[in-house]
Amino acid sequence: MESLASDHQPDRRENPLEKSRSRSQRCELLLHAFSAVEMKNTYYDLVTQTFDFPQDGFRLKDNRLIFNDIDLYELIQEYGSPLKLTYLPKIGEKIQTARKLFRDAMQRYNYTGKYVYCYCTKSSHFAFVLNEVLKNGTQLETSSAFDIDLIWRLYRLGKINKSTIIVNNGYKPLAYVKGIARLIDEGFQNVIPVCDNAAELDYYDALVKKSQCQIGIRMATEEEPNFEFYTSRLGIRQSDIMRFYEQKIAPNPKFVLKMVHFFVDTGIKDTIYYWNELKKGIKTYCELRKKCPTLTALNIGGGMPIRNSLGFDYDYPYMVGEIVRLIKEYCDDEGVPEPDIYTEFGKYTVGESGAVIFSVIGKKQQNDAEQWYMLDNSLINTLPDSWGIKERFILLPINHWDKEHQRVNIGGISCDNADYYNSEAHINQVYLPTYDEKTEEPLYIGFFHTGAYQESLSGYGGLKHCLIPSPKHILIDKNYYGELTDWEVFPEQDADSMLRILGYDSPYAS
Repeated sequence: MESLASDHQPDRRENPLEKSRSRSQRCELLLHAFSAVEMKNTYYDLVTQTFDFPQDGFRLKDNRLIFNDIDLYELIQEYGSPLKLTYLPKIGEKIQTARKLFRDAMQRYNYTGKYVYCYCTKSSHFAFVLNEVLKNGTQLETSSAFDIDLIWRLYRLGKINKSTIIVNNGYKPLAYVKGIARLIDEGFQNVIPVCDNAAELDYYDALVKKSQCQIGIRMATEEEPNFEFYTSRLGIRQSDIMRFYEQKIAPNPKFVLKMVHFFVDTGIKDTIYYWNELKKGIKTYCELRKKCPTLTALNIGGGMPIRNSLGFDYDYPYMVGEIVRLIKEYCDDEGVPEPDIYTEFGKYTVGESGAVIFSVIGKKQQNDAEQWYMLDNSLINTLPDSWGIKERFILLPINHWDKEHQRVNIGGISCDNADYYNSEAHINQVYLPTYDEKTEEPLYIGFFHTGAYQESLSGYGGLKHCLIPSPKHILIDKNYYGELTDWEVFPEQDADSMLRILGYDSPYAS
């Protein structure tokens, strides 16, 4: 066969037939080389070509997913599916990470105020969650009257004491206000009820028997431009706050203004909208601080995001640094002391500790373009945010990573046509491995970072849509030697528990 060089510098005496044969051979060699390169079409290839993988909390072992060193496949073999799991060590890890972020930022900018980490109890009220949270020395934020009963239970169990900071938020019915007043009168030293409206203060004036109590003011924030309303329904208008302080708080010796609070519902994001709302909160603090020397705290609420995709990209050090820098600069410019910065991180605290595991129990090809994977529970019941607000969670298969991938829709087993999950925030569609349901083991899939709100919103242990039960709940912890331990904290809900709630054990059923 002639050399490649001769093709670039052809001999005029070259036989045309020989030249044609040479080109044909070269094309054949190129096609052979191309076909020798394996087309990468497995689910593993899809993930590794799209994201940095493995990454924190996720890796593979023998084509099976490992989550925070938990062998999920083995867990399924032991407990079956569906199941919820909570990985307790992640909670403390997130708390300590946030503290370090604020500590580092405060050192960088010579910030003289303190950082106070409050846990937002409504994110998850479970005893095992609060135990882990309080082991890390956090303070607490409450949202309702029954939250006050929770505070008393924690106190009697020795989990908190009367010096624990308890911030009371929300629009407060009379039962909630009475509970707060009782805490104050019973000697809890750091209860800070945050006034959601001016009339709320009158309740404390009438109900609190102690001669003095701390108080906070919540500033109403403007909503994002695309929201249905212009201003949050929670809090007092910024233009009314100074008048509220001067007319109702300052003249009354019972009240000590301690805190200004605001919260941006869309979370702490690097947007003009967020920075503008933060600046309004800082400005309000500065104006009040000039008139009120007891004001020492600025509460920026919650909203620190968590990973909802393998492609999640959020610069935590930058965001925390900018928050601290802005507060410092505004206070310096206004000549007021820097406040202690309070946060009320809930979802950030517990979100990444949770997961829900399902089995695909059937496949349905409904038309040429729509392949359905049917799960062994309801998404409406187990992950209500995916249905109610189109929340996205990290979705990954547990097994079959070496199989080809395909686009699918995921369906729950309830009779509701909204019981589905069909898009991921990063790619606008779901891809999962293919498998032969007749000859191969089932496909197991997991939704990850589901640890906040889902149990409360779905009514854990109560009635469920289509009477589909709550899955069993598994706790994962580490023992003294750093070894993983697991146990079933709640069994799968049974029919009797739901029928009892529905009154079938009562006289009305007979």
